Order: sequence, then C-alpha cells, then structure tokens
Amino acid sequence: MILHITARDDWEAAQAKGDYRLDSLETEGFIHCSTPQQVLGPANEFYRGRSDLVLLVIDPARLEARLVYEDLYESGAIFPHIYGPLNLDAVINVLPFPPTADGTFELPPL
Repeated sequence: MILHITARDDWEAAQAKGDYRLDSLETEGFIHCSTPQQVLGPANEFYRGRSDLVLLVIDPARLEARLVYEDLYESGAIFPHIYGPLNLDAVINVLPFPPTADGTFELPPL
C-alpha cells in the first residue's frame, strides 16, 4: 500500500467529481505519495499543525494511472508518484490524520 496526505475538503470534492486531482498533477505531472515508513517525514515537514487532513490508503494494484518509485530531488529517498489522476476505487481506506498536541503527526493504525 501507499499513502497520500490530503485535506478532507479536497477528498470530498474528489468524491463528487469522480477522481482525485491536485495542482501538483498540473505543475509537476504527478501526485506525491509515500510508503507507510516515509509518510511522517512529509507530514511533519509540510503539514505540521494542520487539523483538516486525512490519509488516503491506496492499493497500487488498483491504480489506473502509472505508479513510479523515484528520487526526483536527489534526497536519497525513493518515493511513489502517481502519474495521472487517482481513481477513487484505488483508495481502500481514508483515515483521520490529526496532529498531536505539539503539531506533529503519528501514523494511525493502517
């Protein structure tokens, strides 16, 4: 499984539209994802303190768009990227992703 952090409102809008698209799909050509072991890094770096987030649990076998594991930023870490819109039926679970009291995140039970 792979994970994607998003705002609850963006996920609800995707459900109304029928697929999930982000600005990064237009600007970078893909949707950023993480493995369960990686997700807390981006969560704490980019989303610290946000209380409007959910964690999408994605089954890669159900993706219609191409999934590529790559290190685009020469960080030494290979992250999964979805090159196209995320089809909703690839999302097998949606988990609340609230911050802890100090604004950081902990991985919920998957």
